Amino acid sequence: MRVILSFYRMIMGLLGLSFLMMTGMSHSAIAQEKEMVSHASVIMYHRFNEQRYPSTNTTLEQLEAHITYLQEGGFNVMSLPDIVYAFQSGQQVPDKTVAITIDDAYLSVFEHGWPRFEEAGFPITLFIATDPIDRGLRGYMDWDQIRELQAKGVTIGSQTKSHPHMHRISEEAVSEELSYSNERFLAELGLRPDLFAYPYGEYSLSVVEQVKEAGFIAAFGQNSGIMHADDLTFELPRFAFNETYGDIQRLELAANGLPLKVTDITPADMVITQNPPLYGFTLDEAMEPKGQLRCFSSKYGKLDVSLLGQRAEIRLPGPLDGPRFRINCTMPGQDGRWRWFGRQFLTK
Repeated sequence: MRVILSFYRMIMGLLGLSFLMMTGMSHSAIAQEKEMVSHASVIMYHRFNEQRYPSTNTTLEQLEAHITYLQEGGFNVMSLPDIVYAFQSGQQVPDKTVAITIDDAYLSVFEHGWPRFEEAGFPITLFIATDPIDRGLRGYMDWDQIRELQAKGVTIGSQTKSHPHMHRISEEAVSEELSYSNERFLAELGLRPDLFAYPYGEYSLSVVEQVKEAGFIAAFGQNSGIMHADDLTFELPRFAFNETYGDIQRLELAANGLPLKVTDITPADMVITQNPPLYGFTLDEAMEPKGQLRCFSSKYGKLDVSLLGQRAEIRLPGPLDGPRFRINCTMPGQDGRWRWFGRQFLTK
C-alpha cells in the first residue's frame, strides 16, 4: 500500500495535478464549486440495528437520516486516507468534507451499514482488532466478509490485536499488539494498514510513540473535534455517534464544524497525574476568543475559562471521576458554524 501511494504521488507530481483528481475533477473545477480548506470532520459509528447495545448502536432510522442529510446538505463525503494524504502532502479538500469511520467490524456493519453507504456512494474506513475475527466471535464479520468489503473499496485500518486499554499494559505488550495484528492483516488482506484507531480512544504519549514506530501514518481517538492539517497527526479527533448522541442536530454541528486550533496543551498526556488537572492551551493566532470560548464537561457542565491573550486556562470545580472524562471547548465561527476542540482525560 505504501509503495502504491508513493508511486501515485510521484505520478501526480509529474503531471502537476491535484491530489483530488482521484474523484475525476480537476483542482480548479472543485475550487470553483466550493472553497478549498485544510480541515474535515470525521464521524464514527460502531453497530447498526443492534438495539441491545444502545451505547454503541445506531438505529437504521438514524443512519438513513444521516445519509440523507449528507447527500442533500452540500457535503463532500471523502475517504479518510485521501484526506490524510492530502493534508500531509500540502493539499486541501473542499469545504464541508466529511469522512466516515466504523470501529470493531461487527457483523451488523456488513449486513446493514455498508449496503446503505455503498448505495449512497460513500467511502468508509473500517478499524479492526484482529483477535475477534480470528476467534470467530459471534456478532463479528469473518475474514471473507472483510475481504469482500476491501475489494469494494473499503479502507481497512487497525485497532490492535485484542482491543486493550493500551495505556494500562506494558510497552512490550503494546508492541506485541501492534506487530501481531499487522502480521495478521498482511496474511489475510495482503497489506498492513496505514491508519490506526486507539481502542476506546485511549492512549498515553508512550503509546503514541509506539504507534508511530509501528509504521502508521496517522491515528485517531474518540474526542470530539475537527481534523485539520496543523493538528497532532497521531491524536486526531472523531465525533462518535450512537442512539443517544445520534440526532440530526448533532450531525449538523459535527459535519458543519470548523477547527478550534490550539497548541501548547497542558497536560500534554491524557493520562493525568493530578486530579483535577490544570488544563490549558494556547489558541492559534487566527482564533480570536474575545470572551466567546466556552468549555463544558459532562459532570460539571460549563467550566470556568480564564483568557490571557491567546492562552486559555480551564479550571474544574472538583476531581474527575471514572476512568475517562471529556472536556469539549467551542467558539462561534463564520456563517453560524462552530469551532470545536475536545480532549479526553484518563484517570487510571
